[in-house]
Amino acid sequence: MTTTIEEMSVLLGDTKLTVQGTRVNVGDPAPEVTMADGWISSAKMLESTAGKVRLISVIPCIQTRICDMQTRRMNEEAAALGEDVVVITISADPPPVQGVWCGAAGVDRVKMLSDHQEMAFGDAYGVNVTAMRAHQRSMFVVDQNDMVRYVEYIPEIGSHPNYDAALAAVRSLLA
Repeated sequence: MTTTIEEMSVLLGDTKLTVQGTRVNVGDPAPEVTMADGWISSAKMLESTAGKVRLISVIPCIQTRICDMQTRRMNEEAAALGEDVVVITISADPPPVQGVWCGAAGVDRVKMLSDHQEMAFGDAYGVNVTAMRAHQRSMFVVDQNDMVRYVEYIPEIGSHPNYDAALAAVRSLLA
């Protein structure tokens, strides 16, 4: 069952913002989307990580405190999860911004994808906060067969996701 635009929102402090797109649920086929993975290059998210478990960490803006912490945590976890898992961080930040931040932060285990051109991921996964041209913070786990196995939409932009639950979902697919 999909959720309509009128039912979807996220809080930024006390402000309620509309979220556009189609929400995914556990058991759904994961939508394939193409995003920038460099200044002039792009990648299909699922095709470029085929055969792997994907832990998808979605952030509003890499240059903010919670997004910084979330991406650093995912980088640490990526090192511990092994070769059968790809950790992807998605934001609407342009690739140069992502690249500069990763270089300064020493983040090198996370695959960074930018949705800044089309907001295709935002629309396909129901996380497009149109008023900010950013994404609702969220976490997804997609299995080796491109099925959604874990979903968490964070109701307040300034809150952390449930890292332990997402990691448990990844580990359950590796068992």
